[in-house]
Amino acid sequence: MTSRIPRDSRLRLVRPRPLAAAPQAMNQRRPRRAAPRPPEGTPARSELARMARSGLADAARVARWADTALGPGRGSATADGKATLSDATADQAARELGLTAAKVRADWDTARLAGLVEVHGDSARPGWRLRAWNRDDSAVLRGWVALFDAWSLAHPEPDGQEPAAVAEVISAMPQVLSFLQLSAGPVPVAQLLDLLEQRVTELRTERCEVPYGPRLEPGTPQSPPSAPLTDAAADTPLAPLLDWALHALASVGALTCGDGHATLTPLGSWAVWVKLEQICVAAQSPAGNIEQSAEDMLRGCAQLRPNAARAEYRAWLAARPVGSAVAELLAGARGEDALLRGLAFEALRVVGAPAEPDVRAVLDEPTLRPYALLWLAEHDGADPEDAHEVLTRQEATWLWVDTAAAVADHGEAPLLVRHLESAVQATVPALLDEVRAVGHPRTVQVLVALAAAHPDPALAKAVRRAAFQVHTGGS
Repeated sequence: MTSRIPRDSRLRLVRPRPLAAAPQAMNQRRPRRAAPRPPEGTPARSELARMARSGLADAARVARWADTALGPGRGSATADGKATLSDATADQAARELGLTAAKVRADWDTARLAGLVEVHGDSARPGWRLRAWNRDDSAVLRGWVALFDAWSLAHPEPDGQEPAAVAEVISAMPQVLSFLQLSAGPVPVAQLLDLLEQRVTELRTERCEVPYGPRLEPGTPQSPPSAPLTDAAADTPLAPLLDWALHALASVGALTCGDGHATLTPLGSWAVWVKLEQICVAAQSPAGNIEQSAEDMLRGCAQLRPNAARAEYRAWLAARPVGSAVAELLAGARGEDALLRGLAFEALRVVGAPAEPDVRAVLDEPTLRPYALLWLAEHDGADPEDAHEVLTRQEATWLWVDTAAAVADHGEAPLLVRHLESAVQATVPALLDEVRAVGHPRTVQVLVALAAAHPDPALAKAVRRAAFQVHTGGS
């Protein structure tokens, strides 16, 4: 653009480039790590996908039935007009599929955990994985891994178990699974129980769960120690919980149990290897992102290419409970750094369906609302190129300013100038009018930076004038 071009020249409408792909990052190339190979004997991905399709065939069957029978406008929809699995719907599916209602409900739950069905409030719709089930091996494997990650939900613990002890066993099972994977064969359950007890003891030590009470001098007769905070958990036998965990993992197809031994299936061994590899990748990064807080992890990923950043997100997430990881990412998104806000939602895209309730919960926060709306639109199946259509004009303008603030803080001047082309407004004057009205706290800084970066003196002057008017509250 030159000074001979009128100031109200049309802006080309282009999709904003991901911030992680900024030229600054592109110029800082990192040596590529050779693609890791799975352990010898691991079946090919096509064979693993065949196994996953076989294991999830019943769930896919129920999901397809629901897609056909419960779609909007179909006569077989439930009485309340919502695609929920009510008692009547379960009975209807049982009759048409030749199953029991209990089997239909079990398969429905499996389909939900595997992402074949997505439930939004009181309604349900087929997940994108169901659409790609027969043609995309990666979608199938991701669906199975999602079920594998949710093994404790797929097969809930027996009634009467101490919740704290159950949580400790769930936290300790990754180490048990890693041992099974490294053993590459049957392992006695008694040996796994020893490992589980050691890991649970380590978890309690890390939390400093020591008895409270006065310290005794050496030689003083011992009295019964004060009760620690988790007496019930400490007294809970771990053998029944290990038995539950192994059978739960067996129910999702991750391992087999028999004759006092446990063995990972090819799918289970592959999934554990993938997660270990993700952790190793993150541990080898210069920043050691796997051990960082969400904010520091996102800063460490800011200079990575999009694919490398997603690998870091996956490894960081694999090392944490999903709930706390999502909460930490959203807390980082609420900060003042707009770049971290965008990257936090990129990481939440990696989380997928488990993050949906928390993302919906931030729709009332003006700072996060545009990001959350885009996330939900893509999660619901919208094409990323068209997801921006869910935003109002004001929300799109607010997001434009927020993204410009991130570029101004972390990018280069040419990138900020190119960002001007992504505005939804057709002309520069219209953009400036709406930017001034949207009330973003970084408006002045963004306009000043844009004026300094733009090569067109006339346009730069108009932008500076708009910045001054925002600063002084004038019109």
